[in-house]
Order: sequence, then C-alpha cells, then structure tokens
Amino acid sequence: MSIHAPELPSVESLRQVQFEEPLRVFSSDGGLIAEFGVERRRPVAYEDIPQLVINAFLATEDARFFEHGGVDAIGIGRALLSFASTGTKAQGGSTITMQVTRNFLLNSEKTFQRKLAEVLLTLQVERTLTKDQILDLYLNQIFFGHRAYGISAAAALYYDKDLVQLTPAEAAMLAGIPKAPSSNNPVTNPERALERRNYILARMLELGQIDRDEYEIAVLTPDMARLHRRQPDLDAGYVAEMARRAVVEYYGEAALSQGYRVTTTIDSRLQTAAQQSLRRALLDYDRRHGYRGAEAKIDLDGASDADMDAYLETVTTLPDLTPGLVTRASAGEAEVYIAGGRRLELGLKQVAWAQEFRNANWRGPRPRRVSDVVAAGDLVRIQQDSEGRWKLAQNPRASGALVSIAPQDGAVRALVGGYSYNESKFNRAVDMRRQPGSSFKPFIYAAALHEGWTPASLIKDEAVKLIGKQDWNPRNSDRKEMGPIRMRRALALSRNLAAINLLQSVGLEDAQAYIRAFGFDLDAMPLGLSMALGTGEMSPMKLAEGYAVFANGGSHVTPYFIQRIESGDGQLVFESNAPRSCADCWYRFGDDGVRVQGTQTSAAAPRVIDPRIAYQITSLLREVVEAGTGTRAKALNREDIVGKTGTTNDVRDSWFAGYQADFVTIAWMGFDDFEKLGRGEEGGRAALGMWVDFMGTALDGHPVAQLEPPPGMVQVRVDPNTGNETKAKSGILEMVNEEFSKALLGPEPVRIAGPTKKKADTSVRRSAPRVMDDLF
Repeated sequence: MSIHAPELPSVESLRQVQFEEPLRVFSSDGGLIAEFGVERRRPVAYEDIPQLVINAFLATEDARFFEHGGVDAIGIGRALLSFASTGTKAQGGSTITMQVTRNFLLNSEKTFQRKLAEVLLTLQVERTLTKDQILDLYLNQIFFGHRAYGISAAAALYYDKDLVQLTPAEAAMLAGIPKAPSSNNPVTNPERALERRNYILARMLELGQIDRDEYEIAVLTPDMARLHRRQPDLDAGYVAEMARRAVVEYYGEAALSQGYRVTTTIDSRLQTAAQQSLRRALLDYDRRHGYRGAEAKIDLDGASDADMDAYLETVTTLPDLTPGLVTRASAGEAEVYIAGGRRLELGLKQVAWAQEFRNANWRGPRPRRVSDVVAAGDLVRIQQDSEGRWKLAQNPRASGALVSIAPQDGAVRALVGGYSYNESKFNRAVDMRRQPGSSFKPFIYAAALHEGWTPASLIKDEAVKLIGKQDWNPRNSDRKEMGPIRMRRALALSRNLAAINLLQSVGLEDAQAYIRAFGFDLDAMPLGLSMALGTGEMSPMKLAEGYAVFANGGSHVTPYFIQRIESGDGQLVFESNAPRSCADCWYRFGDDGVRVQGTQTSAAAPRVIDPRIAYQITSLLREVVEAGTGTRAKALNREDIVGKTGTTNDVRDSWFAGYQADFVTIAWMGFDDFEKLGRGEEGGRAALGMWVDFMGTALDGHPVAQLEPPPGMVQVRVDPNTGNETKAKSGILEMVNEEFSKALLGPEPVRIAGPTKKKADTSVRRSAPRVMDDLF
C-alpha cells in the first residue's frame, strides 16, 4: 500500500507547539505554594541553552545533525556495520529530526508503513523548520525520567542547577539519560549511567568539543546527581486547592498543563504563623482533655527494622507529629522506633500529660508509670519541642480554621482550613457552615445603633416575653439575669437575653434589612429572635467579610485571594483591582499622626453603614477585650485590638472574631461531627488562644493604630445606672452621635433618616424603642 503526502500529518503544527508545564501557585511575596501537573517542565529558549549542553547531545545522538537533511545515510550505514560486527545495537541511525518527528507527529507503531511515514515527514520537517528550531523542540520535550521533560527541568531535578552552571561531566550525564531513562538514570542506576556518561565524554573529546584536560577532569569527577524536587516554600494546601479550582473554572482543565502562574494575596510570614497557631491550638486542646490511646496495635514479635520501616511508610504523614512504634515499655521508660534505624526513649516526664481521655469533661488520673500510657506494639505520635526534646503526642481529633483578611480591600493574607490538607481536604475556613454564636451579636447591636440607640442605652437582661406559644427558652450562659444593663456592658459580657430583647425592640425585619448590607445571606438566617444568638450558619470567611465593615469604617469589601494570573508565556491574563474601603482611612498611626492612605487606582468600596456606627461598635468590642469575655487577648498588650467571643450550645463551636487596623482575623475550633468541646472551651479560651497566637506574630513590628471618632460625634457624660446624660462627675464618658445625644435627655431617640419602616410585627416585638426600653 502506497503512502501519499496528503495522508501525513501537517508539520506546520510544530510551529505552534506548546510544551506542557504545570500550574504554579505563589504567595504575594513569591513563595511557591504548590505545583499542579503530571509533568515537570521548565521550557527554555534555544538561545539560552549553552553550547556545551548542545554539544553533549549532538555527540551521543546525532553528530552530523547540522550536515544531513534529516535522514543521515552515513549514520545509518555506520550503525549497520557496527551491528554486523558486534551483534549489539551500540549506535543508532535515528537522527534528532527523526526523533522530533516521531515524538510530535506519529504514534508508537512499529510497522513498515509508519517507518516510511517517519522518513517522509522528517524530510518535510527539515524543509519547514530551521535546525535551531528542531533542536529547540527536541531539547525541550525529551524525557529524562522521574516525570522531568526537557533539559532545563532535568538540570534542576538532578543537579539543582540552571543550564549555564552545568559542568561537562553533568552535561554528558544528562545527555545519556533520554536513550534509556531508567537504565541510564544516575539516581536509580548510577553505575550504568556513569559508563554512559564517560562514553559521551569520549565522543565529545573525539569530536573536538572538549579538550584532553577537560575530558580527564570530567571522567574522574564523581557524579553528585540526586533528586532535587522543589518543595513548597510554605504550607498552604487549602489555598493551593482554591487557586486550582479557580483556574479550572475560568480556563478549563487544560490550564493545569499550560504553565499558568497564580500569584495569591497570601503573605508567607502570616500564612506560616496561621498554620502554626492552629496546630498549636489543636494540640494544646488535646493535651487538656487527655490521651485517647495508640492509633493502632501491631504485633512486633520478630519484626526487623526493615519490617517496621515498611509499616511506618504506610502511616499518614502529619506535620510536627512523627509516627513511631513502641518496641518496649517499662515503668521508667519506653523505647520508640521512628524509622531509618532511629530509636529514642520516652521517660515519665515526656508522657505525664497523657491522662486517659474518658469524655470531653473527664480525664483519668495522672500516669505514675510510663507503661500506664504505652505498651510494646503501640503506634504512637511523638513531637519535638523547640529545644529538640521529644514527647508523646497524638493526632488531634478536634478541627480548626483561621482566616485573616485586610479590611481595606478584603485581600486574604492567611487561610488555614484544618490541621493538615494532606489529612483532610475539607476547607473549614471557606466551605464549612457553622453557627457563629455570640460572635454575631455585634451586627444586632449595630442595627440598634442605626435605630437610635447609644452605647449608654439600657437594655433588659431578663427573660424574653414572647407572644403566643413558642417552644424556646433562651438563657444566659450563667443561668442568671442582670436586669437593666447598659449596651456596652451587655455586649462585653455577651448577655444572651439582653441581645434578644434588643433585637425584639429593633424588630426582625428592620434588623435583617440592615444586616444584609454586611454581605450575609439572610436566606441562611433564622426567621426568629434566635438570630440574636448567632444561630444562622456561615463560614469563617463570611464572618470575616462582615467584621471588615466595622474594621474599615463602614464599607463592604468582598474577600479575594488571587492577585494576578499569568499565562505560560508570561502574559498577564488577570489582575485584581479590588475596591478599597476609602481614600483617606479613619485610622492614624500613633506617634507621627500620619493617616493611612488608600490607593487611587482601585474603585471605592460601597459604604454600607454610617462610619459613626462602625466607630461605636469598635469601641464596644474594645470593652470585650478590656473587661469582658475576651480578656485573654490582653496578653498582646495592645490597645488597638478588638473582638468578640462566640460559643454555641453545649460548647460545640468556639469562635473568636476580632480585628485591628490592618487585619480582620477569625478563629474557629470544633469537631466535624458536632461533638462537644467540653467545659471551659468557650470562645474566650479555645479559639481565642489560636487568635492571640496568630495576631501576636501578625502585629509584631506594627505600630499601634489609634481610632479617631469620625465627624458628627460628641462626648457626653452619662449616669451608669440610667444611661441618661448627667453633669455629675461620677458619670461615665460615652462618644455618641450628635443627633442621638438629644435622646439621652428625652424619651425618644432621634434616628438617622432611612427607608420607610414597615408595620411592626407585634408577635415578635413591641413598638419602637425608647432610650430606657420601657424598663419602668
């Protein structure tokens, strides 16, 4: 059967060849977060390939490359003579052009018809492309083993070098791999690879590509090849997966192999701090609640080190938690094998924390002997402290999440969705929906301020009076009632009944309409007064979006995490231009009094609440830290941090939502299966510990931001018992809106003009509030 040229593939496609290259994700400061793609490639322009490297490949693959027209009759004849005389295939007759034709245009069939097509196409390739273009394709696409394609990727993988840094010995070693990537591989078969290298060096000497001295030095040089896979510069698996999904959504699956570079808004230092803070918090929680026992029991009778190594390789890898097998245990110590022939000893001090876990509120007695805790055959986890000392640990069962965004534009600076992405792919920072508990109360209080209340207004911390039959009996966490209490104090102490009474007075419809502006999906909110207790479900990211409105002075910004995307050829295909909260922000930095300036290149974010309300909420939340449920945050010794604790029924969720001028940070801890965290693990401890740990690093070196009241506010002295303005020196100072200050002297508050209020729903609230909230 004859073959006609029209049946052959078009060689013109070689002009548009795109080499597969992985998708790479980076932090805002250039740290590698992840690579996605089956193949490792680093395409390099032909003019950037050193002549030494080109010569090495020509010496072994096609010495007459620049002389023949694609099919080398002399080379084929030489190969045939060599085979006839030796009986082995020591030389090949396939030219570099033929290899390019085979790899790009043909399949792997070994038939006469396909071989004839290869020859015909090779001649066409030589007529269509220049020699340099053919070499460019060849050197960028050949396979070097271990998923590395192309000479640049191979140099980085085996020697951790750029091409210009390669020595003659290294260039020859790489040139010898493609003919047999497994048997000529310097890592998996070093002896065979060394023989191949020295043969190529001899050919280079014979062809005059290197001189005698270079040859003798090269053949005596020991090969130092090993696998240099670039590891991520920071631990951000959850962010990496978010970036991968976004790229696939907008550019398709093919984008994963087209060399896209995604630069995120993540700050490497903050991301590392967030990951470490979350892990420390979860491990600390575990130690507080006791030891659950070995992960598994293994029969080690007669087991060798190799047997134990093989078993440990099957154990899930967890950051900071090294798996080990207990080989013996006595009253005084235990020996733990941790792979590679390494053994270490644990004394009673290293296991003293491991009281038996019985339930979330009950632990067994302190161990008196090491053998009370571990036994031979136990699979355990051990952890090394900062001074290199080992101690018993365990894989935490509780989960956590932390997200920190810039309130000015919503840029995500750090995001952690669990202890380890490799262990659990579920991103709790973004995909989880949990009740925020009392951390939602500030939005109810903001709605009240909008309706004319002030931080000095008195509200009722007493049983809620509901009209009709309602199967709901809300209580305060301490089961007590404080009666009339100022709004400031009620929020600081997180009084549930006060928040419900306040929402009832404001009105559900009015409150929901106001709260919608913070970016919340009210379809996920409860329709009743339980909204005041944060019974609507949301993610930590969504809660951060809401708190950012308070932090930036009243503007709604949408969190985002991709700063820009570049194509494989370096073209900018996307760049974020996120709206910013303001051009002249309301914070100033302490000593120099210089205001923070917004960027003029971004659109202004929509202002959704009055800046004076944002100021008052910030002031109220400062009270939470100073004298309320968040006093553990005082450990940071800063006056510019504010926040709110959040705890759900039976302590199933622990939250702390807080901010400073530059960071809105949300921390959450809980169990994925909604188990109870246990007594004492409210938001003021479990989540707040994680938050303080992270913010301590985030704010290191940051000047203290001072909050200035926006225009239209006055300072008045009020009676702490009545909330009314007083001239007595014993009163307390409050900053209130000018028009609202009159409310402190009369029965009705003055309100900011707003949308027409709907008729009150008397089943859930009474008439509009008075300053005293009908207390008497």
